[in-house]
Amino acid sequence: MNSGDLADFYRSYIACLNRQDWPALGQFVHDDVVHNGRPFGLSGYRAMLEQDFREIPDLRFNIALLVSDPPSLAARLQFDCAPAGTFLGLPVNGRRVSFCENVFYEFSDDKVRHVWSVIDKTAIEAQLLPQLP
Repeated sequence: MNSGDLADFYRSYIACLNRQDWPALGQFVHDDVVHNGRPFGLSGYRAMLEQDFREIPDLRFNIALLVSDPPSLAARLQFDCAPAGTFLGLPVNGRRVSFCENVFYEFSDDKVRHVWSVIDKTAIEAQLLPQLP
């Protein structure tokens, strides 16, 4: 895939996640996908995403920044959501929080093969602090 094709493919992948179209996930994600150095495989990756949507019922992936340099792609994803309980060890408990995730992908066989992800936990912590007068 060239840079534009890869970016379009990624946008379709994000749309698949937002639809929670789990049967279609294998069109985008490699059977042997690895997330943050852990070999998940497609079924484990799907289970992780399904759990994310259970814990965050209003979860929606929004692309803020996208850089495509095949076979790699980098994205900054924005979230504005209300996790139902504890999220990243923080007692969010239904409060609306906004944060970003920086994600790097490596593609193989025209599918996501490696994912490296970092969520801005500090931004969430700042929103949970009591407001100063």
